[in-house]
Amino acid sequence: MAAGGFCKLPNGTVVVALNLLHDSAAVRVLVHAQNRARALTRLRNLGLRAIYLRGNAAPPTPDEVTAVLHHPDGLIWRTAAPASGVIVVPELWHPIRALLRRPAPQT
Repeated sequence: MAAGGFCKLPNGTVVVALNLLHDSAAVRVLVHAQNRARALTRLRNLGLRAIYLRGNAAPPTPDEVTAVLHHPDGLIWRTAAPASGVIVVPELWHPIRALLRRPAPQT
C-alpha cells in the first residue's frame, strides 16, 4: 500500500482513501462508511483481500470527500495523480463496479 488515510465527518462516519495498484496502474479508491473497519470490510467483500490502512499519510481531500458523499454507493475510484508533481487535469470519478469489471475474453 503506497498511501492512505481517513477523515472523520461531523456526523460520526468516516471517509477512507487508499492508493492501490490495479493492473499495474495506481488508482485512488474512496469509501464512505460508519467506521474505518467497515470501510475496509466493504473493499474486502468486493474481492480486494489484502487491504490495510496503516497511518494517515494521505487523507482524502475536501473535494474527494464531497465526491464520495454525493455518490449513491459511497464507493468510487479514479487513477491516482502521478507522484512527479506534474499538474494534470484529473479524470472523473468512477463507480467501483467499473474497476472490478473483468474484460471479456478475446477469441
